[in-house]
Amino acid sequence: MPDSRTGRTRVAVLISGAGSNMAALIDAGLQDGAPFEVVLALSNKADAGGLAVARAKGVATAVVAHAPFGADRTAHEQAIQKVLETHGVQVVALAGYMRLLTPFLVGRWAGRMLNIHPSLLPKYPGLDTHARAIAAGDAEAGCSVHLVAEGLDDGPLLGQGAVPVLADDTPASLAQRVLASEHALYPRVLADFCRTLD
Repeated sequence: MPDSRTGRTRVAVLISGAGSNMAALIDAGLQDGAPFEVVLALSNKADAGGLAVARAKGVATAVVAHAPFGADRTAHEQAIQKVLETHGVQVVALAGYMRLLTPFLVGRWAGRMLNIHPSLLPKYPGLDTHARAIAAGDAEAGCSVHLVAEGLDDGPLLGQGAVPVLADDTPASLAQRVLASEHALYPRVLADFCRTLD
């Protein structure tokens, strides 16, 4: 499925915040021999810090705010879909996109939408993953990249990165180390995934 002109899979990254994982994906896609390139950063929030990061790296950006759509989540996702189509996107990578997706977008991108989550799934889907790992007395925490399914943080696992939980860890200190692991894991897994596409 790579773009016939570049030989690279065209990836959109969906963000809601600072976009540090997005930045890691953009940088990886700029390397010689990379099987993908990030062609679009899309956010549901106009003030998402990652949009400026993407622009500074030469990546197109778009905002599809969810507020104007009210409770109609499908209509919001239909608007997102139009933007993705306009940019010729072939794979979608969620990176801190803080919206639960409906069957419309999940179904449209089945098998071609990835997400990164800050826990060793199936442990701790949802929020507060680091505090939950510490409270449970876990010896290790980490991050997971998976294909997106309709359930919360559900879908086939594509890769994981483990980080030891230290005796003096706080949720914030553990989060920092897990985030560093995410920045290494996500580009590698996305590259491996894109190499499998026809």
